[in-house]
Amino acid sequence: MLNAPETILLAAPRGYCAGVDRAVVSVERALEAHGAPVYVRKEIVHNKHVVEQLRSRGAIFVDELSDEIPEGAVTVFSAHGVAPSVHSDAERRGLRTIDATCPLVTKVHIEAKRFAEDGYTVVLVGHAGHEEVEGTMGEAPDSIVLVETEDDVDALELDGESRVALVTQTTLSVDETASIINRLKTRFPQIVSPKHEDICYATTNRQLAVKELAVQCDLVLVIGSRNSSNSNRLVDVTRDLGTDAYLIDNEGEVREEWLEGRRTVGITSGASAPEELVQRLVEFFRARGTDDVREVTVTEEGVRFMLPKAVRDVTATASD
Repeated sequence: MLNAPETILLAAPRGYCAGVDRAVVSVERALEAHGAPVYVRKEIVHNKHVVEQLRSRGAIFVDELSDEIPEGAVTVFSAHGVAPSVHSDAERRGLRTIDATCPLVTKVHIEAKRFAEDGYTVVLVGHAGHEEVEGTMGEAPDSIVLVETEDDVDALELDGESRVALVTQTTLSVDETASIINRLKTRFPQIVSPKHEDICYATTNRQLAVKELAVQCDLVLVIGSRNSSNSNRLVDVTRDLGTDAYLIDNEGEVREEWLEGRRTVGITSGASAPEELVQRLVEFFRARGTDDVREVTVTEEGVRFMLPKAVRDVTATASD
């Protein structure tokens, strides 16, 4: 007999944030306007399902701006942002670029560059190797140092007279980052930071929502891909509250043993996961006999970002 919980609770908000929606639509509009292929540096957003859908329509995903991209080709930069050197390389190779960097990531780039130009050593809280971190560090590689943990803060070797500034990756654990920032402020009481925190509204809201699920559920399933920072943080936040949680790409990855004895299962999705995947998971449980499906809403979101100028321009031309 298949295991079926009595109740499914859906976190709200969940899924696509404004930056992800903007990036995905940018690739879709570029394909409509220019035809295939459209090249995309890195994954446009960190979600396997989205990438495969766009690939099936003619998007070609590349790791770098290599010779694989023909001169003059339409090339989209992902939502995670790129270093200035990537922009320069694209210009040198005559690529027609669409910069789909999330505006909230661009904000961090501007902050880091400004602090560095003003003579600060910039401490970036983030995950090594993440594309967003690589792009931000590229703004001032000689002036930015990366920390991932409180121990990294303790190990920082900065001149006692150094002027120190702080920026963060946008998709971190809110609670964990707060602890790291407190340690930084203890070590460097004069550290300066932006007026508004860098962790984005969507990351914060999804973590608040999953905390509410965690206290009401026996198990939480987070839909998101393995390389999605914000999706992984939703799993971490849930487990930190003592509730089992697993990250899955889709309903096909649910294991029977996870469901044994579970009466209430929570479902949420990372900021790069489409709602289609949530509904497929809900139907997976409905097919097993779970009829009680409810949303748990902690806040409403109404954020929207304007499409990149290169997309707006070609859309306007097409409509003339």
